[in-house]
Formats: sequence, structure tokens, C-alpha cells
Amino acid sequence: MTDHATPLPDLDQLTETGLRAKGAGSILLIACGALAREILALKQANGWTHLDLTCLPAKYHLYPEKITAAVRESVARHRDRYDRIFVVYADCGTGGLLQAACAEMGVEMVAGPHCYSFFEGNDAFAAKADAEFTSFYLTDFLVRQFDAFIMKPMGLDRHPELRDMYFGNYEKLVYQAQTDDPELTEKARACAGILGLAFERRYTGYGDLKTALADLQRP
Repeated sequence: MTDHATPLPDLDQLTETGLRAKGAGSILLIACGALAREILALKQANGWTHLDLTCLPAKYHLYPEKITAAVRESVARHRDRYDRIFVVYADCGTGGLLQAACAEMGVEMVAGPHCYSFFEGNDAFAAKADAEFTSFYLTDFLVRQFDAFIMKPMGLDRHPELRDMYFGNYEKLVYQAQTDDPELTEKARACAGILGLAFERRYTGYGDLKTALADLQRP
């Protein structure tokens, strides 16, 4: 089956269990499940059949202490099948532990502190950091999974009165749009309303993620 015939993976599956590697490429991408659809879109658009993808559960966004060990296990499980492994996680709250583990294992990883930075472009995000200290970010995936990643884990679905305690120091919600989707934009705007924040849509496309994957040339 070609990439063109492969349906998009289910969002709840990506959140809870991730995605198993498929294909016969020479380079494996080990990624966060929150990036699966974007990576698959880039693979399809660019014909990157040399790249295979496996994803860890996106819910590790909520438990970053689990990321490094899970990446280690995935590298060990797949290393013998691939010429090269590339980790599509930024630091993601691991406090440098993931970068140290990747260096120890001899695998590369995408640059940046988190996906919001590399979607924006790491240099551009860093330049805005001081001015946007009170901004809360959502990507396409997190807009779609707003309930699973924001409302339920924070208890806001049961205790909406907690909103100001969590978000009282934020001023705006920045929706970093990877795609032009009016329905998703309206959902993001509604998310900002729920959190009591001003709304800004910022089309980023795939940012430095596209550049990093494009640099993984066929052998």
C-alpha cells in the first residue's frame, strides 16, 4: 500500500498508543504521536519513501519524565532494522535528558526546546520569546485534542472555576496553524474563549520540521 492510500491515523490512537513503524525505508523517525499527521503529510508531499515513522504516545506531553526512557527503548527495538535513526522530539520538558540520551546512543534529534519552537522556526520563536511570555500555544493536533490534553487533565471539564488559577497570568492563545483549515481555526478560537484569552492565529506550516526531515537524504 502506498502513502497515498494510507488513511490518517486515529487521533485517540496517536494519543494513547502511538504508531507502529511501517514501510521499507532506510531511515526511521521516532516521533511524538502529536507530530504523526504532519510527518506523514510531508512524506507524502515530497515522496520521502526512504523515511519510515514510528510514534510514541502523544500523551507523554503530559508526562515528559517518560519520554527519554521510551525513546531509548524504541531505539533499541528498531536499531538493527535501519541504517539511521532520527528522533523527532525536541527537548519537550526532559531538562536535557533526551539530548544526552540521544548523544549516548549515537542518534540525532530535531533541534529546539519544543514543537512550538520548531513549528514557528527556532530562530523566530527565540526572537519573540520575551514579548510572548504570557502566550499559550496550540498546534493543529492540540486544537483537535483540546479536551484530552487541556480540559480533562487540568480538571476544567469538571471544575471550570479553576480556569483563572491556571490561565490567569496568560494574555493570549496563539494557534500555530500547520494547515489552512477554517473549521480548525474556529475551534481554536473557541478554545481561546473557553480559557478567557485573546486569540491569534499564526500560520507556521511545518517550519523547521520540514527542513530537518528534508536534510535526511536518501543514502
